[in-house]
Amino acid sequence: MTYANRRGSIHLEDAEILEHVAHPDNQFVLRVAAPATARTAAPGMFAHLQCAPSIRLRRPLSIMRTDASGWVEFLYKPVGHGLTALSQRRVGERISLLGPIGNGFTITPDKPKVLAIGGGVGIPPMIFAAQTLKQAKEFDVTVLIGSEIAFPFALASCRLDSPGIATAAKRSLELLNEWHIPSHLASKAAIQGCHDGYVTDLATNHLHALTGQELGLTRILACGPEPMLAATAKLAQRFDVECQLALEEFMACGVGGCAGCTVEVVMPEGVAMKRVCVDGPVFPAESIYPNA
Repeated sequence: MTYANRRGSIHLEDAEILEHVAHPDNQFVLRVAAPATARTAAPGMFAHLQCAPSIRLRRPLSIMRTDASGWVEFLYKPVGHGLTALSQRRVGERISLLGPIGNGFTITPDKPKVLAIGGGVGIPPMIFAAQTLKQAKEFDVTVLIGSEIAFPFALASCRLDSPGIATAAKRSLELLNEWHIPSHLASKAAIQGCHDGYVTDLATNHLHALTGQELGLTRILACGPEPMLAATAKLAQRFDVECQLALEEFMACGVGGCAGCTVEVVMPEGVAMKRVCVDGPVFPAESIYPNA
């Protein structure tokens, strides 16, 4: 099975809020009814939401989960007046939603070992990737997640081991346990059961434990803050592992018209400016960090 995710139609949906749950450290999980987006979304893609009728500019949120019944789920932290307004919306209200937008991760059977690394706001695409691959028997998925605040998920003891991961990282996401996908957590916030350090520390230890043949079959997917992405790109180069990065960027239109989210990308023909919203948000790591 191949997940070569390239953008298609973008749907405008009047999405009803089904659930809106507050979590510790001012985090929210929003679930809305958006059947067209749920049907066509792929890991790494996002949606552009109208936070409130009085706020003209939409806000981009990475898609965390979808369901065949037609719902789409997001994780976000209210920063700024837009997402703060969104956090005050209630179940039963409706939100204008554009989605899915962008190019997602490309996942193919020639690299059946998938190492998904998420940090902070970059956690949702990793959950979506795990959800998408959980029933594809040809893929071996490991998820590593880092956060400096409380994890907005139910935690449980690790039920599945991963090569190179110390027993000190003994907590995992209960949801991923249920999907039979190993996951391990890292934090410098002294969260019990987590690796005391960065999520890239866990990734380094895991890659060290793989054989050369296994590394050749491995693909890294990553999303998170810029320092984490830079460290992940360097790690991929060190171990000669393919790596794809999902970028987070401020956006206005979200559909490629304003070019307000451009980033410098190294292409075979030279340096180019690419729009994160529609040319990305997923790019090869070496095109973003060529000198990692």
